[in-house]
Amino acid sequence: MKKIAVIGAFALAAGCAQTPPAPSPEAKSQLAPSGTLRVAVLTSNPIIGAKDASSGEVKGTTVDLGRALAAGAGVPARIIDYPAIPQLMADAATNTWDVAVVAIDPARRSLVDFAPAHLAADGFLTILVPPGSSARTMADFDKPGMRVAAVKNAAPLMILERTLKNAKVVASDNENDAFGLMREGKAEGYAQNRFILRARAQTLPGSRLLDDAFSGLQLAFALPKNRPAAAQYVATFVEDAKKSGEIQRAIDKAGLAGEVKVAPPAQK
Repeated sequence: MKKIAVIGAFALAAGCAQTPPAPSPEAKSQLAPSGTLRVAVLTSNPIIGAKDASSGEVKGTTVDLGRALAAGAGVPARIIDYPAIPQLMADAATNTWDVAVVAIDPARRSLVDFAPAHLAADGFLTILVPPGSSARTMADFDKPGMRVAAVKNAAPLMILERTLKNAKVVASDNENDAFGLMREGKAEGYAQNRFILRARAQTLPGSRLLDDAFSGLQLAFALPKNRPAAAQYVATFVEDAKKSGEIQRAIDKAGLAGEVKVAPPAQK
């Protein structure tokens, strides 16, 4: 069950290198039609967000940037905690949230519109294999009879379904279930980003990441369809945040330096 925390966005602006430009009335009404910017945060992926186990506080790059976006628009922010990606993506069509951060993928463009990428990582998506696996590379893994677990509607699953030639993808509801499928021998691997997989590997002695990757990663703000003025405003915010150092500060604060980087400026 997702949990909601209300944040006073106006108090956030201290420490920002520059104040984001104010949106037009049309952009503001599209961006926050309820009067509050509802920011969906996927807390099962630390690159996007995380939830403190003791306090329940939701934090991370999306929280910091979502607050900054709300402050620039002159509205409060409401952080909506999503522990798994399937419900977050399903809610894109139900007016539950206004912005979220997810990996850019063509399969998602029928549900959302994307701002330019603000986070990027090369060779970041790979597979964790269990103790005793002989697979060392993606070529070793992509063989008949091999199965890889991944979460429904998550970028690793969508990419692997398009690119694997012989191995099969086994869909799960969340990251714990996907890892469990591999651990229990119901899949020969578990696909996710390197940051998550390294942490998982520490809980299963003898497991290891493949030496190579099946994809890089680009993360961006997503907005529900048919909000063109809001999408343009968020695109401008993202490019300004790249220049001002706002995105790099969010990366550093989340402890992700060396894992992801600020995406390059969008092509004009």
